[in-house]
Amino acid sequence: FVGESQVIIFILVGFSDYPDFQILLFLIFLTIYVITVLGNLGMIAIIIMDTKLHTPMYFFLKHLSFVDFCYSTVVAPKLLENLLAEDRSISIKGCISQFSIGVICVVTEAVMLAVMAYDRFVAICYPLLYTVSMSPKLCILLVSITYSWGIISSIIFTYSLLVLSFCETKIINNFVCEYSVILSASCSDKHFSEMIRFIFANLNALFTLIIILTSYFLIFVTIFKMNSSSGRYKAFSTCASHLTAVSIFYGTILFLYCIPSSQNSWLLVKVGSVLYLVVIPMLNPLIYSLRNNVVKEAIRKLMYLKIISP
Repeated sequence: FVGESQVIIFILVGFSDYPDFQILLFLIFLTIYVITVLGNLGMIAIIIMDTKLHTPMYFFLKHLSFVDFCYSTVVAPKLLENLLAEDRSISIKGCISQFSIGVICVVTEAVMLAVMAYDRFVAICYPLLYTVSMSPKLCILLVSITYSWGIISSIIFTYSLLVLSFCETKIINNFVCEYSVILSASCSDKHFSEMIRFIFANLNALFTLIIILTSYFLIFVTIFKMNSSSGRYKAFSTCASHLTAVSIFYGTILFLYCIPSSQNSWLLVKVGSVLYLVVIPMLNPLIYSLRNNVVKEAIRKLMYLKIISP
């Protein structure tokens, strides 16, 4: 087991195959991380300060921004450190801890996107009942369930790794501790862990995708039944930001996990991991601010108040 007296460490190879680009990659990822932090914390601040954004849609968006901030903070610091340091080692406990927190974030984000899809479904298909249906108590309950399921999933995945044995130092050809690389480093029977991964990974993906696809199918049916073109445009615009975020999130996951398993695919895996773990947390606040007129108006108002304030 992990807790045995032998010290087990992993070596995260990361992007060390490109020594001439280490500084450039460091600056790129540092810029992405700074934008991610400022974008997500800024989105949270705007939603809290502007009373017009105190609606269920932006309540969920606030928590999505918080999850993206946490997710990026789990991954980016170690990535930046490894781009400058010669010692790229990480303990097995540190690796599993990074993975465990990452699972909480990614599962919570997936379920949160499903909850936001349901919110858009109620808003467009049943607008007269929206205020009653999406009550503050229900919104808090849905967010609580979202975080709770993220934590439960993390406990299950982490337990399936903790029952494994690790015998020696392993070189990991990635910049982050993912389930597959930790699993491949084990020297014990992996059948139980592989079964857990297959069941719960597919359960989470299937469950959230069913909610999202069903919600948007009913939304599109309702929109196409509208007689007014301006009404259709307004309904589409309220979904545009969320639909863009969903497409990027699940599109990247499918890109990452549909890569054929071969020795030549490691570069694509790293690129997919960068998109999935580093870029998406940066894109979400940009998507919701650039494609959302209400958010843009709130930003302009706050900037105006900042300028004219003593």
